[in-house]
Amino acid sequence: MRILIAEDEPIIALALAERLRALGHEPLGPVHDGVEAIDAARAQCPDLYLFDIDMPRVDGLRAAQTLADEGLRRPVVVVTGVEDPGLVERSVTSGVSAYLTKPIDDRQLDAAIRLAAARHSELLKLEEEVERAHRSLTERKVIERAKGLLMDTLGLSEAEAFSRLQHAARNRNARLAEVASEVIEQRDLLLRTQSPGSGKP
Repeated sequence: MRILIAEDEPIIALALAERLRALGHEPLGPVHDGVEAIDAARAQCPDLYLFDIDMPRVDGLRAAQTLADEGLRRPVVVVTGVEDPGLVERSVTSGVSAYLTKPIDDRQLDAAIRLAAARHSELLKLEEEVERAHRSLTERKVIERAKGLLMDTLGLSEAEAFSRLQHAARNRNARLAEVASEVIEQRDLLLRTQSPGSGKP
């Protein structure tokens, strides 16, 4: 993975870069404060962020949150030199995937990177499932409305109205929801042209 390092202590930053290379990753940076981390992430689009929490100008948690808000959310491993329950809580609420306390050994670093990547992947899959379910519910509502319009205007049964939508979708090689949306749009257009003051009979 291409991993962006943000660490304000140069010796630690270089050590982290060497450890990442030894673990088979490509270190980016290191950069030395949160503002540089944000700029580097925008320019290089890394696969994972390895950020020290306590950095000048913008701390690691805020930098990661800023990038997530910009659509550059990635797995995040944060590093700190102090054990602080408050920082742990902030890390959790900021969407951090793994948390390390200095000094860090290779085994801990490797485990944290693997854990962060796995958690991030699981989160993306969950979000996709939620989006898919939301889209399915929205499409079902559109189809139900289109069925109702066909039933009211053409005197069809529910089964007949649904069959007409399916037939139209197959003939046009279109999705059922697309055909249903067009039925609703045409109905709305017809109602507008027939409204008082439209100049239409």
